[in-house]
Amino acid sequence: MSLKALLLDVKRFAVHDGPGIRTTLFLKGCPLKCRWCHNPESTSPEQELAYYEHKCIQCGECVSVCPVHAHTLIDGKHFFDRSKCIACGACEDVCLGRALKLFGREVTVEDACKIVIVDCDFYEPDGGVTVSGGEPLLHAKFCAELFKCLKECGIHCAIDTCGTVSWEKFSEVLPYTDLFLYDLKHVDEELHIEYTGSSNKLIFENLEKLDRCHVPIEIRIPLIPGFNMDADSINAMGEKLRQLSSLTVVRLLAYHNFAGSKYEAVGQTNTMPKVTLPSSELLHNIADALRKFCLIVK
Repeated sequence: MSLKALLLDVKRFAVHDGPGIRTTLFLKGCPLKCRWCHNPESTSPEQELAYYEHKCIQCGECVSVCPVHAHTLIDGKHFFDRSKCIACGACEDVCLGRALKLFGREVTVEDACKIVIVDCDFYEPDGGVTVSGGEPLLHAKFCAELFKCLKECGIHCAIDTCGTVSWEKFSEVLPYTDLFLYDLKHVDEELHIEYTGSSNKLIFENLEKLDRCHVPIEIRIPLIPGFNMDADSINAMGEKLRQLSSLTVVRLLAYHNFAGSKYEAVGQTNTMPKVTLPSSELLHNIADALRKFCLIVK
């Protein structure tokens, strides 16, 4: 029986998820709870329905098809009871205002291969596929089978991981992975726990093991105001990264606040609603600071 995973989204013609032009598959579920998460719809490993209230036109179509009565229309106003929802997707299909969206659809390895291969003409000379999340290595067997299939077609394969999984998960995909995009948040363990809900010990242990496997690694650092943009944090990160032999580039990802509406839509609380965005000057200064450790920084 074919392996399955929950596909959250597909981004075609991606140019920031590895080299060249790529197709990025986003799988659902993440072990971290980062305060600044840009994709709150990706954290749960289950299907979930998002409700964008500002798009609702009070048509009542969802009320007529919901099998568990999670939707009601009272005095012309729509109400959604998330606690009743079974994420069947019936309401999304009939929503005239596109206020309802089901996040996560089950796909097989064969399904995913078809999604990727249709774009293979655009991957030359150095593009390919990237599997991201959430955390794709929660679906390591699925990723391994997918990559095995794609490698037979000569397609470059990359994994975008937060590193918070067992080493066995890495071992499953290693034979078929050309590049790891590895997210690092902070060197300090206590701050990492405070802001992500998890220790960073396993992340750095896996990174050291991965480095010894001589597979190219791109480090991706989300720059979060008040968390990891001070000089001490940047220098500590530089000291860590200069020790890696398989590191190709360090990519800085500036915090943005575009995800606010998504938090409300999936019933989560936005934990960083009011943050001053990092300036271009500050980003350049951080990049220059990391370059002092003989790192290639973008």
